Amino acid sequence: MDEFFQKVTSQQDPFKKLASYIPGFGGYVERQNRRDADKLLRDTVARRFDEQWKRTSQLQVDMVSSGMIQYVDDMEKAALQLRTFIDKISTAPRGYSGLFDAVKINEKELEAIYQYDAAFFDLAEQVGRALDNVEASLGDEAALPAAIRNVTSIARLAVETYNRRTEVVIGDGK
Repeated sequence: MDEFFQKVTSQQDPFKKLASYIPGFGGYVERQNRRDADKLLRDTVARRFDEQWKRTSQLQVDMVSSGMIQYVDDMEKAALQLRTFIDKISTAPRGYSGLFDAVKINEKELEAIYQYDAAFFDLAEQVGRALDNVEASLGDEAALPAAIRNVTSIARLAVETYNRRTEVVIGDGK
């Protein structure tokens, strides 16, 4: 998480560096850098999940080609959960409020948001492994339904984790 903040800070333009010497302005620049880092992090998470969503779509094509049409709807449920998560994380409010934003986020809440965001990377890897299992199960109709349910379950967990993140952003989280 800190690497995203460092990346944004290192790319800071000379004006912001100079203005950061003005009393009170440095905190504003720091907040803006955190907001930019949060956006960069969420965009990266969305790209990782989008890769898995594309794999899900390809697996559906493979199922149709293999005559396993009865499983396509179940895979579509997983794909829908992944797409829902991608859309939510892509359009989520930034993780650090600006000076005049309606929702103010303090450092403790920001840390909680970053913990949720870090969990998203782990969930993306779990989805990838679950899709590997679906792919390996394509020839085994006994194992395939459970493998598909696992993908759907992990994708649903990503949406639920996003919803808990949102509770922190709006102040209802723990």
